[in-house]
Amino acid sequence: MNKTPKAFLISDLICFALLLAFLLSLPSKLFKTPTSYVIEASNGNLLSAAIASDGQWRFPVADSVPVKFKDCIIAFEDKRFYNHFGVDILAMSRAMRQNWRAKSVVSGGSTLTMQVIRLSRKQDRTLWQKLLEVILAFRLEIKYSKEEILGLYAANAPFGSNVVGLEAASWRYYGRDAKNLSWGEMATLAVLPNSPSLVHPGKNSTRLIKKRNDLLDKLAQLKYIDQATANLSKLEPVPGKPMALPQNAPHLLNRFKAEQKSLDIKSTRITSTLDENIQLKVNAILKRYNNRYRANDINNISALILDARTGKVVSYVGNIYQPENVDLQSHVDMIKAARSPGSTLKPLLYASMMNDGFILPHTLIPDIPTQIAGYSPQNYDLGYDGAIAADKALSRSLNIPAVKMLQQYKYERFYDKLKKLGISALNQPADHYGLSLILGGSEVTMWDLANTYMGMVRTLNHFNTYKGLYDPEDYKAATYYNREERDEKDYQRNSFLDHGAIWATFNAMEEVMRPGDEGLWEQFSSSQRVAWKTGTSFGFRDAWAVGLTPNYVVCVWVGNADGEGRPGLVGIEAAAPVLFDIFRLLPNGKWFETPVTKLKKLKICKQSGYKAGEYCTDVVEELVPVSGEKTVVCPYHKLVHLDKTGAYRVTDQCESVTNMQHKSWFILPPAMEYYYKIKNSDYKNLPPFKEGCNPAGGNSVMEVIYPKNNAIVYIPLELDGTRGKIVVNAAHRNSSSKIYWHIDNEYVATTTNFHQLAISPPPGKHTLTLVDENGERLVQTFTVLDKEKK
Repeated sequence: MNKTPKAFLISDLICFALLLAFLLSLPSKLFKTPTSYVIEASNGNLLSAAIASDGQWRFPVADSVPVKFKDCIIAFEDKRFYNHFGVDILAMSRAMRQNWRAKSVVSGGSTLTMQVIRLSRKQDRTLWQKLLEVILAFRLEIKYSKEEILGLYAANAPFGSNVVGLEAASWRYYGRDAKNLSWGEMATLAVLPNSPSLVHPGKNSTRLIKKRNDLLDKLAQLKYIDQATANLSKLEPVPGKPMALPQNAPHLLNRFKAEQKSLDIKSTRITSTLDENIQLKVNAILKRYNNRYRANDINNISALILDARTGKVVSYVGNIYQPENVDLQSHVDMIKAARSPGSTLKPLLYASMMNDGFILPHTLIPDIPTQIAGYSPQNYDLGYDGAIAADKALSRSLNIPAVKMLQQYKYERFYDKLKKLGISALNQPADHYGLSLILGGSEVTMWDLANTYMGMVRTLNHFNTYKGLYDPEDYKAATYYNREERDEKDYQRNSFLDHGAIWATFNAMEEVMRPGDEGLWEQFSSSQRVAWKTGTSFGFRDAWAVGLTPNYVVCVWVGNADGEGRPGLVGIEAAAPVLFDIFRLLPNGKWFETPVTKLKKLKICKQSGYKAGEYCTDVVEELVPVSGEKTVVCPYHKLVHLDKTGAYRVTDQCESVTNMQHKSWFILPPAMEYYYKIKNSDYKNLPPFKEGCNPAGGNSVMEVIYPKNNAIVYIPLELDGTRGKIVVNAAHRNSSSKIYWHIDNEYVATTTNFHQLAISPPPGKHTLTLVDENGERLVQTFTVLDKEKK
């Protein structure tokens, strides 16, 4: 009887439904079990791994399966793997016949494809489930290639205990990558998924060896290996206790775990940019120094190396890694931790001031006792130079000149510049930090600090590449994994810091004596040119060293993760030696090319470092940043009028102009002069005025060094309970002159030559008046705090 159209329609619908069910029977993601986080070096070798969230060692699916494992597993489990479509009818028939005769399950006919389905479903194997496995195996063969199916099997097969997948098994049982295993080792692993319980230290080894040896003989029969290789492989030992996986970059692994979603990386495995050889050597260097520093209760140390040419991380050691000693807090990644930067921001201020036309490389900066709104910075050596060239102040890391420079530049402007350069830990407004911003009064992370310096290096490196233009991407943070880089470039005419300012800054940073080298390192041709800077935070809590070449930026931090300070924890002693040991690992290269079109030849006053004025006598030509044209001319060279002998200054009130000689003179303000001439024996004091001459103009002969005008001071009690004293200090151009001191219009004392006085004024506001023997007056105020009042 012929079918009606309706019957045809129903049968078509049934066929379509069955086809649709077949096509949709396989989930889009076959395995939904969590995988271990894995970090590989740039060469593909394992650096670190973390156990999956379900407590299993299970690596993500690898790109390829080692040929030895393919041969072993196909020979052992599924010799017609490449010839069937998911189900091996011959193997299944053989198994059914053997099991029927034995009245029990003695043989299995499952293919590797069917086993992949079974591993993904993890359900009781009823007859219905077995039939469903057959259907899904066909479906799997349609969707995946044979190589992909092998990859799924190798990544998800059980290998005993909590080890899942070939790669995890290779590292847990043999301590190395699967592609480096021998035939005997690979044959051992190949038989384990069939009987994962065979791996127990001290147990079942005889059965495991027999199964392995049988497989080796089978490999020889199938011509995968010769019999001699099989016999030698049988002599290899089988694994015992599982080994710990490598932990050579545990802090980067934890960083990747935290950032995986934001980085939009699907896999829990990445091939990092880390150089395995350098990473291992840096680990060893830090461990050696940590063993030494722990005698002084300094427990933590970290280092970061960036490749400035590629913008990639070469080595990432967030801390020494000793998880067995909880007190060391070695799990804390100090590369991400916000810490006080000490003096490591000073080069950024130096560069910014040159970039914006405030100073030239050698401009004299005041270095005298300073008090600004109750804030009194001190140099590390507690001394004063009176005045010092800006580049020397940077190389010697002097605090007072740095504060003076920031006062001139304005901390609000510097705060904004730091944010643009990539310092992200500035989470308070600029007023919160004030002038202490330049002395470590803020917080930075090693990551931001190293990337900021790398941005400067990349900018200077690309001077010729970009034909004098700038690429904002140069300040983009380094990457620790391989990613696609954009091809298009958005070049700009201006940047945060220009080529000339960066070049001059790096030159200044190079002029620092290296630890232990006593200034002789330049005599050795193998010594690498390095621009570098150290930093020490208040209370000796953080020791820093950052160094750079055209190829690399290296940053080192030493301290305690809990913030405890320790004596001797200073950058030059604790961090700098580590920095230069790391640089010895890195290949030497050429120094920075001079960005000639971003520099201009200017006539510079040699004594002051300012742009030469008409009264500068010793003038040199120097290459300086183009913005140097905007700087002021030398304020310290002035024309003075002397009598015929040159021994006295005169004015037209006491000397005929025809009898005068006019001479250029280098004149510093009195307070700067007071300290400068101690360190500079060639400094010439101004001659005194000739008797009867009345100099015109304001007071320029005296200056109070301490306390500064409008200063607020505190006078503590002595040990015996009596009220203490403060020492007021003044400078006079004429070293032999007398100064008459008055407080609140009452005469106190007279000083000659050495103008210091110990006084104990009561709390409140006071007026300090100084009068010299020529009647010159200097008046200013200060306030003494009342300790009884809050």
